[in-house]
Amino acid sequence: MSQPVSALPRRPGEPALSALGIGAPARSPVDASPHVFPDGGLWRTEIPSVEGPEALAVVLEEAARLDVPVHRVSQGSGVWMLSDAEITEMAGAAAERSVELCLFTGPRGTWDIGGSTRTDSRGAGLRARGHDAVAGCVEDALRATELGVKCLLVADEGVLWTLHRARLQGLIPADTTLKVSALIGPVNPAAYAVYERLGADSLNVPSDLTLAQLTEIRRVSGAPMDMYVEAPDDLGGYVRMYEIAELIRRGAPLYLKFGLAKAPSLYPSGQHLRDTVLATARERVRRGRLALDLLARHGAEGGMSPLGSRLPGTLHRFES
Repeated sequence: MSQPVSALPRRPGEPALSALGIGAPARSPVDASPHVFPDGGLWRTEIPSVEGPEALAVVLEEAARLDVPVHRVSQGSGVWMLSDAEITEMAGAAAERSVELCLFTGPRGTWDIGGSTRTDSRGAGLRARGHDAVAGCVEDALRATELGVKCLLVADEGVLWTLHRARLQGLIPADTTLKVSALIGPVNPAAYAVYERLGADSLNVPSDLTLAQLTEIRRVSGAPMDMYVEAPDDLGGYVRMYEIAELIRRGAPLYLKFGLAKAPSLYPSGQHLRDTVLATARERVRRGRLALDLLARHGAEGGMSPLGSRLPGTLHRFES
């Protein structure tokens, strides 16, 4: 399905800049993504770093207060950092509001005993080191889905392929969605297409990709894309609020993620970080409100997927 034909949104600063003789070049229709979500929407929203039931309650409360639509919330510390009761509470609260809950599988290389991830080269980064690490990720996936979680966040190609095969064989529910972490996000069209074929249902690309690079990706794949429009500092701290309308035009179907720059790292989370977790959760929702207001001012607020939408549509896969 292609994007609906509609008037282009107003660019920031126009028509004032045009009146001054320094208007931007005309946008080319060939740059626009031809893809949409299966419900016809161009964009959805995600609140990341929701690190437990209390943080989720804050996000849902603040979203209601500020009228911020939320399609998905995600957690970064990992399934292993939550008790069964906490996972069940989060799954129930999210389901009650028709919000997709996505939990991170673990362990990850940066928490493992190997020293290569702390060298200048960063070694294998977030990937799962060895059979036991893959097994831990699978254990997390089985436990989380048994407790009602429908979305799993992964940071390793082998884990992604393994969990995709697991859902094909009924070891986890067939409607489980698999989301690729920003920490290993693909940076070129070929890599993006490979992740899609390995089983990814949405892919978090680095927030420093150019608009032209997003267009390049969309020429080879229609798999949903996730992007921090404000990235945490450990992912670069990029703030791309004024580009949101163009990010949607180029990158649809797109999840807009509201991170926070200049905020402490939260992973792995716990009671020692409680105040920070709750304060940053609240501010992420506020950032969402600011982004939505900006879209409205530019006439670009249309095209949001209906609330409760979560599935990615038909995607290309390798034979299993």
